[in-house]
Amino acid sequence: MNQAIPGAAKEGTAGDRTALAKFRTQLALDRTTLAWIRTTLTFATFGFGMVGFFRTLRERSATPESIRLHENAIRFGVALLVLGIVATILAGISHWLTLRRLRRNKALVLTPWPLSITVAVLLAILGLVLLYSLFSG
Repeated sequence: MNQAIPGAAKEGTAGDRTALAKFRTQLALDRTTLAWIRTTLTFATFGFGMVGFFRTLRERSATPESIRLHENAIRFGVALLVLGIVATILAGISHWLTLRRLRRNKALVLTPWPLSITVAVLLAILGLVLLYSLFSG
């Protein structure tokens, strides 16, 4: 019996597994990037919604308090929009760099400070600034 044929079949199977693993990794990377896009769109939608809500409140009763709330809502809404844009850009860059490493058969690395932690910290800071501006006034 010829031993070269079974060995060649095993190499083909391992190559197929590697190709499928890369394909699954690319699909997971795409899902992660799409999740970031969905999250950043939510930031923008929430920011615009806040501005609209407080504008309606200001139009119904133009008190100094409602004007101040509307101005803070505009600042917070713009901050959410900027955070969403920055997070989308960073997610796109991360996606592109990881995909490039995957295609070049380089080792994929986990960053010590992921984008999700960065956005969470920025959201916490933004929330604290908003709370301060609401109650300082």
